[in-house]
Amino acid sequence: MSDRESMPYDVVIVGAGPAGLSAAIRIKQLAAEKEADISVCVLEKGSEVGAHILSGAVIDPRTLDEFLPDWRDDGCPLAEVPVTENIHWVLTKNKKVDLPHLWTPPFLHNKGTYTGSLANLCRWMAGKAEELGVEIFPGFAAAEVLFNEDGSVKGVATGDMGVARDGTHKGDWQPGLELHAKYTFFSEGCRGHLSKELMRIFDLRANCDPQVYGLGIKELWDIDPELHTPGKVVHTQGWPLSETDGSNGGGWIYHQANGQVSIGFVTWLNYTNPYVSPFQEMQKWKTHPEVAALLKGGKRVSYGARAISDGGLQSIPKLVFPGGALIGDSAGFLNVPRIKGTHTAMKSGTMAAEAAVDAILSQRQSDELTAYPDAFETSWVKKELSIVRNVVPLVKKFGDLMGSGLAGITMWSEYLGLKMPFTMHHHPDNETLWRKDLVKKVEYPKPDGVLTFDKLSSVFLSNTNHEEDQPVHLTLKDASVPVVHNLPLYDEPAQRYCPAGVYEIVGEDTHDPRLVINAQNCVHCKTCDIKDPTQNINWVVPEGGGGPNYPNM
Repeated sequence: MSDRESMPYDVVIVGAGPAGLSAAIRIKQLAAEKEADISVCVLEKGSEVGAHILSGAVIDPRTLDEFLPDWRDDGCPLAEVPVTENIHWVLTKNKKVDLPHLWTPPFLHNKGTYTGSLANLCRWMAGKAEELGVEIFPGFAAAEVLFNEDGSVKGVATGDMGVARDGTHKGDWQPGLELHAKYTFFSEGCRGHLSKELMRIFDLRANCDPQVYGLGIKELWDIDPELHTPGKVVHTQGWPLSETDGSNGGGWIYHQANGQVSIGFVTWLNYTNPYVSPFQEMQKWKTHPEVAALLKGGKRVSYGARAISDGGLQSIPKLVFPGGALIGDSAGFLNVPRIKGTHTAMKSGTMAAEAAVDAILSQRQSDELTAYPDAFETSWVKKELSIVRNVVPLVKKFGDLMGSGLAGITMWSEYLGLKMPFTMHHHPDNETLWRKDLVKKVEYPKPDGVLTFDKLSSVFLSNTNHEEDQPVHLTLKDASVPVVHNLPLYDEPAQRYCPAGVYEIVGEDTHDPRLVINAQNCVHCKTCDIKDPTQNINWVVPEGGGGPNYPNM
């Protein structure tokens, strides 16, 4: 028996992102329609709703239109900037080529979409959820899955507060709280640590491909008003990743409200050269003449980073297990060619919500909500993801130029109703690195502090903070691996794939190398958990409220 206090709910939702909040709102809407009392709690590890939310973001409002149809006239910040112009650049080092719209299927044209802060959208949605009676607890990190005696999920427990690095209790120690539920939804976002554990326990990935990922690095800039065009959307591919074999990705420039642009760069984490630094690739991308001209005279005001799930349809695991479900990017509903996952994540939340309400009103609990995956099978979400299912594998297999061309052909064919008779497969990102002696070292220019920056000044802008005297949340299964295995084979790639300067090797000059983990810098991007070659790093939640505090990312 646990001596922790417990609170019972009908549904507990882990994560106040777009999927979790959509599920919470939809449950309460349906309960009101059926004159039923269904209690819902949402746990959020960030210090406030939106603190850990980061996206480009251009958002398709399709799901919002379905369950909150009045959102445009109800104070939603997303309504402020509809997309007015859609451009795609193929970059070389000094030039660009505009990709004609006629070459791309209509669903890539961003018609009817909006650009803005996903964090602010989530804050608005949280207000709507609370108006309906949803209880939201920010600053509480779900640290443990709880199970009933029959093995079904019982709920979650939040982490203890006030634990010192050595495991002892400090003066402000408080035990975690147990939240018990008939059904628990896991909406942790990409590579959620509890979701990962549930996939292992219930073998949810038995019949799907490995999930694959990209690392998105984002900055917000105040730019010259003369250069700002609200609603203008630009995507790029090619340079600078085209200079390094085995690397793919691309950039974005979104002209948003208040004279700001959201800029960012995604590096797919299947890259092969261990000297690639996604952070440095983003900084280098900004030096392209077209990007640099836009930012000249501007000021960088925010920074953040987050992994995204790129696997698409073939990487979606089994969505349900006894007592719960995976929703949003915990399962991986991103449409990579559209660079959009908010609308699909929201739809997964509402589909799970509808299944849970039906089950609860039928006096069921702790079983599998099979109506949720059944609904997915017939939904527009599956159709949308099916059309683009071969895009990422084609680009990875045939390279940026030929792969993109083949991907365009398949998208057009699928869009026009000619379904391709095959589905290509993925391989784990942690298995792609080549030994350091087989590759050319990638050289990056030093930051100038005006257009390009270093990692530590960037982390400062993310408002990242962790209580220093707490257990390190970046855990190693074997402490010897970084120096004994990763350093001689790959020059310890964690030093470069981490966008926050968390990992560094010290002592090489004295022939006594060791890995230092600066956990206070962690922006919760999860890249280390994904890309470490031997899967030796296991990311777990720190104390609730720790991590970045994004104002409007």
